[in-house]
Amino acid sequence: MSAGQLTRRSRHALWHWATPQAEAVLAARDLGAILRFHRTVHGMNQTELGKQLGYDKTYISLLELGKRTLDDIGSRRHIAQALSLPPHVLGVTDPADTDHRAVVQFGESTVRLAGIARQSGHASEAVAELWPLVARLEARVEDGHTERDVLPLLARARVGLGVALGNVLPEERLSTAARWTAKSTDIARCFDDRAFASSVMRMHGNELRKAGLLGAAVNRLLRAVDLAPDRAARAATLPLLARAAGSLRNQELFDRVMREADQLLDEVEHTSLFNPFSLHEIQLRGLISTGRRKASIRLVEQGSPAPTTTVAPQWRVIELVTVAHVRLTANDCSNAARYLNAAIDEATRQRLPHQLQRVMRAAAGRLPEINEAAADSLHQIHQEIAA
Repeated sequence: MSAGQLTRRSRHALWHWATPQAEAVLAARDLGAILRFHRTVHGMNQTELGKQLGYDKTYISLLELGKRTLDDIGSRRHIAQALSLPPHVLGVTDPADTDHRAVVQFGESTVRLAGIARQSGHASEAVAELWPLVARLEARVEDGHTERDVLPLLARARVGLGVALGNVLPEERLSTAARWTAKSTDIARCFDDRAFASSVMRMHGNELRKAGLLGAAVNRLLRAVDLAPDRAARAATLPLLARAAGSLRNQELFDRVMREADQLLDEVEHTSLFNPFSLHEIQLRGLISTGRRKASIRLVEQGSPAPTTTVAPQWRVIELVTVAHVRLTANDCSNAARYLNAAIDEATRQRLPHQLQRVMRAAAGRLPEINEAAADSLHQIHQEIAA
């Protein structure tokens, strides 16, 4: 077999049972069709497949044509293992496979509940729930099992884990969160599901921004907008794209994205991210980043809009720090200190080291007592993480 054939086969090995075509073949549980599909995907002839399974070419041909059947459980289990198939597809009752199906069944609930926990200010609990699920699914894939229900679940679990880590890790370790979300992008590209791909790109782009990889973040988030299948999916991405564009000091892109986000506020249902309260904070931070200090001060003086939906607790901390930053640019140290003290209390309670580091940067040189209080709280969280 040539090097090119080996490369082609290895490229297909991970994905061939996760495609829509494979789903239809497996659903029929037709051994002949399964063998033909496997050969087609891997570029194999019947002789090569026979060597893989330990049968001669003639017997493979008879199986594919349906002129021979495999009635004994041992032979069917052997083929399932050799082709990395779930045994039940070939009518084999396998305790490990039954256990796996239970993991998949409850895995979706785990991902969903972990997301709720994270948005409720319990990111550490989300990490604790997702870590064992990701480890188990990754072990399944390493063993060569890539059923269609496994890979999307693994991608969502990795993204959920990465985003939760992005809440609880300090700035110097945020690249870890981005690496976890990055692991899902290859899976997303292999499925013809724009909503799924847009969601993965959106979350990965935001973790890249938090890790300071701003150009890559904008790239991923623009891709997420392009893939968005509807206005709701687009609205979910725009606030994150605006934040990344502001951090990159790309005023033209920031303003364009914020205009579209404002237009969509009256057209789509508000969420914990896409709502007037969150967009107000993003607008403030973007104005500061793009050098429009006076405009940011005027916006702060107007006050924050009342939340129109439940806002994630961490967003309230984020806004407190941003408003304090603007107050400091206006030399309003008294109000800035009030906001930063509130931010320290909330960030400590919610275990948000990144926000404590933002407090320290905002207070540096002007509010030394607050800087020290934030540093003490950060040290306490570092010790807990190390433990």
